[in-house]
Amino acid sequence: MNLEEEKYSKYALCREMVEAATILGNFNPEITREFASFIQTRPKVFITGEGSSRIFPAKHSIYQALSNGLNVEIMTEGARQAMEYILGNFIVFGLSNSGKTSELIQLFNHLKNIHHPYFFGITATKDSPVELIPQKSIILSCGIEKAVPATKSVMEEAFFFDSLLCNLTDSKLPNLDQLSKNILYTLGIPIDRKIIEAFCKAPIIYFAGRNDGVAEELTLKTNEITHKKSIFLEGTYALHGIEEVMTNGELMIMIDPYPQEEEKFQKILKEGTGIEIIAISSRITRFPTLLIPNAAEGKNYLELAAGWNLLVEAGLMMGINLDKPSRARKIGNEAVPIEIIEPH
Repeated sequence: MNLEEEKYSKYALCREMVEAATILGNFNPEITREFASFIQTRPKVFITGEGSSRIFPAKHSIYQALSNGLNVEIMTEGARQAMEYILGNFIVFGLSNSGKTSELIQLFNHLKNIHHPYFFGITATKDSPVELIPQKSIILSCGIEKAVPATKSVMEEAFFFDSLLCNLTDSKLPNLDQLSKNILYTLGIPIDRKIIEAFCKAPIIYFAGRNDGVAEELTLKTNEITHKKSIFLEGTYALHGIEEVMTNGELMIMIDPYPQEEEKFQKILKEGTGIEIIAISSRITRFPTLLIPNAAEGKNYLELAAGWNLLVEAGLMMGINLDKPSRARKIGNEAVPIEIIEPH
């Protein structure tokens, strides 16, 4: 993807993907310091929202906390299911780029009604219910996205929690300038035409990888950007039954596959079912690989950017309007009319 070429720059989606790099490069970690002070006395965090506002930000944060052994418990569910939970011991963060997501507004009204002391909103839309209902909220710097598929907001939402965890542990964020450069580089990596063609021809796209939000978020973006059916297969789920229904010509995209599992995927899936397999990784794999920078920090952001790059190229090859899916909406389930309930 190269914004100097009109075939990319005419789409808001491509421009917003590139803007994500600048947004992270300019991120101010001070905005999360106050929230970190709350968590120091109540180290249980619940992250909620719907769709892209939750998938990558929440699951990336859970992965970061667990893989770094942090003394904070992070959980996530959609806002509707969260209504069934007793969240009194949790600090609740609700995310909605539009600030108008119906399920989240209902949850926030419920928490306000029961006088929950610690629930906060994260949104790109000033004066929206997600900003106004909680006692404290954050307005993202990314602004409102013009393309229906969310991109730059997803990265900034996730980075909010990276910053929060760093402030909580008094550690440093990755080098923001280098991360920004690595994202831009990854968005511009030339992709082998055979990989793009395999994607375009496949009737269904499988994404396999860790439950860190990357593969699952790309599964959703595949629907929105390329209008392809896609499924997220967490971990090694692809080896535990679904191979029974895989057929020749389908495609699996593996995100940073474990080296010790590549041979099994090769034999059982590629040779056994006839599906095509490609990888997104910082190392060469036995499959055609979209090679990303080998960065110790910010790896998930680069994997996501590589997936965006592939989806844009596939969408253009198929002649799709990248900004406007046929049926998907920018606000999945908008609250109409918008209602803010005062506590009893």
